Amino acid sequence: MPDMRYRSTRGGVTGQSFADVLLAGLAPDGGLFVPETYPSLSPARLEDLAGASFADAAAAVLPLFIGQDTPHFADTAWDRFAHPATTPLVQMGADDFLLELVHGPTLAFKDVAMQWLGPMFSDGLAKAGRQMTIVCATSGDTGGAAVEAMAGRQATRLCVLHPENRISEVQRRFMTTVAADNVMNLAVRGTFDDCQSLVKAMFADETFRHQVGLGAVNSINWARIIAQTIYYVTSSLTLSRQGGVVHYAVPTGNFGDILAGWVAKRLGAPVGHLIVATNENDILTRCLSTGSYRPDRVVETQSPSMDIQVSSNFERLLFEASGGDADLVRHLMHQLKTEGGFDVPTQVLSTITEEFSAYRVDEEATADKMATVFAQSGRLIDPHTAIGLAAAERGRQAGLQGPIVTLSTAHAAKFPAAVEAATGVAPTLPPHVRDLFGRPEHMISVDAELEAVKGQILHSFAL
Repeated sequence: MPDMRYRSTRGGVTGQSFADVLLAGLAPDGGLFVPETYPSLSPARLEDLAGASFADAAAAVLPLFIGQDTPHFADTAWDRFAHPATTPLVQMGADDFLLELVHGPTLAFKDVAMQWLGPMFSDGLAKAGRQMTIVCATSGDTGGAAVEAMAGRQATRLCVLHPENRISEVQRRFMTTVAADNVMNLAVRGTFDDCQSLVKAMFADETFRHQVGLGAVNSINWARIIAQTIYYVTSSLTLSRQGGVVHYAVPTGNFGDILAGWVAKRLGAPVGHLIVATNENDILTRCLSTGSYRPDRVVETQSPSMDIQVSSNFERLLFEASGGDADLVRHLMHQLKTEGGFDVPTQVLSTITEEFSAYRVDEEATADKMATVFAQSGRLIDPHTAIGLAAAERGRQAGLQGPIVTLSTAHAAKFPAAVEAATGVAPTLPPHVRDLFGRPEHMISVDAELEAVKGQILHSFAL
């Protein structure tokens, strides 16, 4: 089988290897990398994978995207997960399920990809004889997962940008309490969208990029997406009946996690409809219902990982739904930058809404869902998972039949104030992180200005 090749959504780059894509993150033309053609698993191979362990499924899926001769580390990458199934399914009703993605080192779904990305980066950099500074914007969970995955790794330096005072204390401490010389935490006086814009601006600065050897582990990095396809493959094969499909409700901010479900569907997994679950930062809900993609002011909510108005990975879906029209994508992204938004062409929107729907869940409904789930099952769920469950319920009301899986994207203990306010019960941290609040923190507060952020990185990490 020939190795997978990648191209940019904006048309400026083709023929890239997985190693190129892994270490580059963002394409040189500002676009995102996608496969030139999507691989698939044969029906016989899918049948073999029904009931397979997470690691065995990963060993089948990952080589399709990274090449048969590239080490995939599937046998050890998820050893630090606290559950033997890695991402277990929990039944919530007759046809309703939770997919628990919360058993990794930092109690969030980001651990699934990051625990794999750590050894992949180390291997890729060693082979290339390179050092790299990874910059990462986080709305709460990516940063902690990246720190846990990259701390102490040779040839890798990590700078995490988070919006100051706009994430939970538990989220922040997962980032700031890991003492490692190769890790820097910047608390940016602004929003997550500011952090993400700063990262994109750093990538656009060619001189700076070479000064520090810039790389990315945000969900703009294609490697993150393919790691997340694995739990869609395993869970859909577990629940599929007589050739039927399994629908998914996904708490959505940057669109990476739900895009992984779309990719799993391309592989041949029995994935059905994909429900985009948003909080009051509802650009995706508005876009899928009206075609208008126009970011609004970011509203602070009890689900901060979704307090996002610019969903970067949506660009990948626009590219695929337009039949790979890079000229269109480049035009739309230029409009977003210069005019503050764009309208999705009617045919492209129609293609998207055949597979995706979106629901906005407000603060009151989020709290109500946390309270209801606790009252009915004794289970504490975090606000993001609550939004997913509420959206799944709306999807069911709209006519979806068969199994619906809601992705549980974070442990309740990462958002203790919101969970306790809704249920009257304070969630407790799992044993391996009970001492989190006793650990010293390490972070630098900085203005949301490009030169200020670049200055901090150059001071610590210039090559």
